[in-house]
Amino acid sequence: MKNIPVRNIRRGHPRDFGIQDIAEMTAGKGMVQALHRHDFFYVLALEKGAGKHEIDFVPYVVGNHAVYFLRPGQVHQLRLNAGSTGSMMQFTTGFCHHTQLLRRVGACNAYVDREGNVLRVLKDIFREYQQQQAQYREVIQSSLHIFLITLLRLQQQPATDNANTYTQERLEALLSLLETHIHTQKRASQYAAMLHLSLYQLNAVTRAALGKTVSALINEHIILEAKRLLLATTAQVSRIAEQLGYEDVSYFIRFFKKQTGVTPEVFRSNNG
Repeated sequence: MKNIPVRNIRRGHPRDFGIQDIAEMTAGKGMVQALHRHDFFYVLALEKGAGKHEIDFVPYVVGNHAVYFLRPGQVHQLRLNAGSTGSMMQFTTGFCHHTQLLRRVGACNAYVDREGNVLRVLKDIFREYQQQQAQYREVIQSSLHIFLITLLRLQQQPATDNANTYTQERLEALLSLLETHIHTQKRASQYAAMLHLSLYQLNAVTRAALGKTVSALINEHIILEAKRLLLATTAQVSRIAEQLGYEDVSYFIRFFKKQTGVTPEVFRSNNG
């Protein structure tokens, strides 16, 4: 089994931002990208397209007006059919300083841009990147801010009142904590304490926003990280269990099978 490669921004200069026209990049042919991950934010915005896209093991059907937004570390594989058009953009955390906005937009991987507002912003960014006139980086960074706000407006359930705003903010804070602490903190009560909420209050947040308990969300994140490690490394299951904070590998295997229906080794062999 091959490790999942980690890609960085190689094209163009500087190395913290890049944007490409898909039609030019593919020369009218199809494109196939095997399973990989990035150390940067990745955006695929299609004006016209068909194919398949899998992000963190969740499949998406590629179609017209689709926008995909990936956070650093997420794994994905992509097949674009010939004739697809649109833009592909990459940028590092250091290039975009709108941390809270990135977290909110990054909570969703797939958007639908029926009116083409996202693509219009990206075309402006692409033009600046190609021409590279004076202070073009500052112009791109400002346009990137507009791009993120435009994406946020596409979310299906925008916050429209104080109660919804509170729920969304608490959920975003929880998701950020899960990304940071999932290897060492696995109890719902621990995250409630970090957020200065009771477990009842935090469960109310996750049920209102996602229809699931905090514990269910924690389990999903553990399994996702386990899948990433199983495919990104050739480490033994016992080592992966240890990395995820499990001293008892047998318990970890039982937990993984209960959540996915297969053992870690079977998952690895089926997807390797």
